[in-house]
Amino acid sequence: MKSQLAVWLRSPAGGRHAVNDVGCYLPESCDYPDYAAAVARSVSARRASRGILICGTGIGMGMAANKVPGVRAAVSWNPATAALAAEHNKANVLCIPARFVDVRKARQMVIAFLKTPFGGGRHTRRVKKITALDRC
Repeated sequence: MKSQLAVWLRSPAGGRHAVNDVGCYLPESCDYPDYAAAVARSVSARRASRGILICGTGIGMGMAANKVPGVRAAVSWNPATAALAAEHNKANVLCIPARFVDVRKARQMVIAFLKTPFGGGRHTRRVKKITALDRC
């Protein structure tokens, strides 16, 4: 799924996005926190504006990415939750559960995540509270 999404994101149909694929490149099991950290650090350091993580459930990736200050990673399972994560929580990392969505739905989720702006308003106060937790 990762390779298919990367090719699509680079294409005109996917918006010609720059994609920095940090791995994993092998079909064998890997230590997903290493890859979650690489993506999260890139977003936190503003080398990337957003990140996408893909694993079986998205849960472990999300947990690992959210340990990095400045990262708001959200596990989403459909386009609506991906959009709401961006709109309400100013999510900057999308975690896709590849065991539960196909590539078509993952593309829809990515589009929703990338195209939905942060809603501001009452959500700003809440995002500030989430960000303050980075200092705990």
